[in-house]
Amino acid sequence: MKIHYCLGLMMLLLWHAPLLAQMPALEMVLVEGGSFAMGTNTGTKKERPVHTVTLNNFYIGKYEITQNQWLAVMGTNPSTFNTCGSCPVEQVTLDDIDTFIAKLNALTGKKYRLPTEAEWEYAALGGTQSKGYTYPGSNNLTEVAWHVGNAEATTHPVGELKPNELGLYDMAGNVWELCSDWFSGGYYKHGPATNPQNNQKAMFRVVRGGSWRSGPERCYTQARNVNSKHHRISNLGFRLVLEE
Repeated sequence: MKIHYCLGLMMLLLWHAPLLAQMPALEMVLVEGGSFAMGTNTGTKKERPVHTVTLNNFYIGKYEITQNQWLAVMGTNPSTFNTCGSCPVEQVTLDDIDTFIAKLNALTGKKYRLPTEAEWEYAALGGTQSKGYTYPGSNNLTEVAWHVGNAEATTHPVGELKPNELGLYDMAGNVWELCSDWFSGGYYKHGPATNPQNNQKAMFRVVRGGSWRSGPERCYTQARNVNSKHHRISNLGFRLVLEE
């Protein structure tokens, strides 16, 4: 079994070597751990109640995963807006993303994964450097996000707008970002206070940040939404966390 696995890994490395050599770097940003007030009492029921969460340090992607990065690992590009290699990949399901992460980890020897929704919200808020903006990095949505009012019905290259306090781009708008948590409307009430992650399988997964099709009511930092694991849409993508 080990011999077959090693041979398979060698073939995978040889097959992807030309594409990986051209793959844009996965730039990661250190988020110093701490405690924060997660959720909001002024949004929808899904974002209530406000509760204190404590997180360890983690590294999160500076940008959403792009089509060029997906192509380098997977060999194909499923995106609707597929003439923009520096735009976020979309039209990917949870299973597709799981396969991408498994291949990426095998190719790099690192341990990438999806962020928990607590990690995502803390990073979007700016971590220990948060200035309490309504949207990730600004009170003016158009400064930081491609949304329904300025995107012209398409995705855009990552990193073109203003970053948030941690130097993270497109945390609002462009594409919804899949998190590792399964959705439960009551999880905020009974989830753990330290490094929470809802691993209880359900009908939907949590997605965050809004997209090019979203208005301000979907793009504020605490906004939660859901997506079916089998759903392919042109406004859903993801960014990664790197474990040390």
